[in-house]
Amino acid sequence: MRAMARSSTAGANSQIANGAAVSREDAKTLVMAAMGELVEDGKAEWSRTASGEFELRLMTGEVFVLGEVSVTRVA
Repeated sequence: MRAMARSSTAGANSQIANGAAVSREDAKTLVMAAMGELVEDGKAEWSRTASGEFELRLMTGEVFVLGEVSVTRVA
């Protein structure tokens, strides 16, 4: 599941740097966009677990499960 939509994080990153409040949905969009960039750059791979959750596996060995409202490192 390598190809996912890529969204630019530049504008939102500048808002955060300036101390602007970020909604939960905006924060989730930023995290997903950043993870998508890792996949597109060949630094990570997406997969779907048997339970339907997304898993992000970095080429350096770290593994994260992407929950609805959280990201959990599992390895």
